[in-house]
Amino acid sequence: MSATTKAVFLRSLLPCFVALALAGCATTSPPVTVPPPTPVAAVAQPEKPKVVYGQFAKDTLYDLLTAEIAGQRDRYDIALNNYLIQAQNTRDPGVVERAMRVAEFLGAHQPALEMATLWTQVDANNPEAFRAAALHLARAGEHERAMLAMQQVLRMQGETHFDFLALAAAQTDEPTRAAMLKSISQLLSSNPDNAQLVFAKALLLQQGGDDEAALAVLNQHPHAARQPAALMLHGRVLAARGQTQEAIEMLQQGLTDHPGDTRMRLLLARLLVSSGDLNAASQQFSTLIEQNPHDTDLLLSLALVHLENDQFTEAASYLEQLIQTDPQNDTALYHLGIAYYELERYEAALQAWLQVQAGREFLGSRLQISQLLAEQKRLDELAQIMLTERAANPDVALPLYLIEIEILGTHDQQAAQERLSDALRQFESDTSLLYARAMLAEQRADNAAMERDLRRIIELEPDNAMVLNALGYTLADHNEKLDEALAMIERAAVLEPEDPAITDSLGWVHYRLGNLELAETFLRQAYASFPDAEVAAHLGEVLWMRGKRKEARRIWEEALKDSPENELIRSTRQRMEIN
Repeated sequence: MSATTKAVFLRSLLPCFVALALAGCATTSPPVTVPPPTPVAAVAQPEKPKVVYGQFAKDTLYDLLTAEIAGQRDRYDIALNNYLIQAQNTRDPGVVERAMRVAEFLGAHQPALEMATLWTQVDANNPEAFRAAALHLARAGEHERAMLAMQQVLRMQGETHFDFLALAAAQTDEPTRAAMLKSISQLLSSNPDNAQLVFAKALLLQQGGDDEAALAVLNQHPHAARQPAALMLHGRVLAARGQTQEAIEMLQQGLTDHPGDTRMRLLLARLLVSSGDLNAASQQFSTLIEQNPHDTDLLLSLALVHLENDQFTEAASYLEQLIQTDPQNDTALYHLGIAYYELERYEAALQAWLQVQAGREFLGSRLQISQLLAEQKRLDELAQIMLTERAANPDVALPLYLIEIEILGTHDQQAAQERLSDALRQFESDTSLLYARAMLAEQRADNAAMERDLRRIIELEPDNAMVLNALGYTLADHNEKLDEALAMIERAAVLEPEDPAITDSLGWVHYRLGNLELAETFLRQAYASFPDAEVAAHLGEVLWMRGKRKEARRIWEEALKDSPENELIRSTRQRMEIN
């Protein structure tokens, strides 16, 4: 545990130990009575509660002293164990509370729950005890008991957290949400100005899929609905219904009343990003950073907004600032490389990507490095870097091979073939490598080699829909072994019935078999879900052969608007019109 964490822990123990030195932990919570309403000016100063010290046996004092020393020496297990034992033995409210706090600090949820429950038993007039019990019960999934405990806090006029209970219940099953909603609704009817109850009811309705009812609750309680949590819920519901601009305007108004609310401003910034107003989003993130100057996540978000807005100089500046604070932030380094690349600072981009360590951005950064070095025809340097990376990161050696092979395939096929051979010696019969080799064979028109590798993959993975489709389509496109091609593609369609590429292949193989009506049906279906240039070429050809030439030309022309350089459409149209 860090020195800072240890200091926090010790501060939590020292007050109790000081009390112990005086002869026992203090019990300071007198019975709570609810006085009748009194005008503000006439409220008398409450009498300071008497401090009553419990008398502890020597063994108890010894255990508690041991717990304090154990905490100082990083033996938090001993500290917690001693407090738990003495809490049960003494049933002293101060010791019980302290045991719960230590358990909370250490993330020991079950002991914390047990101590919170015990606290309500030994200090039954303390609203803080019931509040703590309610929170721990909710965290443990005991929502009904949590609700009863929090209702007790409300009766005692203590600080409630019905919002937390609703948040805990919102992600559970429908019966739990319904029971919580019923209890919340009953309480709200007698406490209509309680902002937590308004938020809790609206949240549970929204989580149950009833957005209209959730909005109605917020609109029926306008004062409570102006609180930050309710405003943000309102904004999220509106945005989910497509009313993003209305949500933005509402949150902007809310920030005039709550200018320091970080979560509300962050939600507004994200909605602005989703609406495409990147300049306004940037302003909100800038304000957030002014209010939270040490929050690196906000700094990263601002940099990414600038990057998305093609403001590469500003993005690089913020990312450099972030990396000064957090030099091992891989996400920042990765995007800094992108900003440098767009600014044509290629060596700086390369160095930024090379600093990305193993993690979420690692493979992406190596792909960027590979593309950059290939563009600059520095293939020998690329080979050396990837060799070093595979040696240093053996767990990702295979994807590193695949990245290099993919890049080399478009720049140096011979080098790509050599790297494939190296990879297959290390990862014999790996299907991703076999597929890569098949695609290289297709590029050099070696159909026999491609077919051989694809068949080998199917032997190893008979339910690989992508490969079944690839081989079936290839056979159909070459007008070979059409019955086998149809069987393969139909098998792929069973495995992936919603894949438009497979539907396109079904149409194409039926066209080759002469089943023009069936071919048209499948190709129309594929084109409707995926209006790709290749699908357009296929559908147009089938329509042409069925005498629907006007529609065929229209489809080709539509596809050429999106892909004006597509050779397949042009060659197909030329071939059809000649015939």
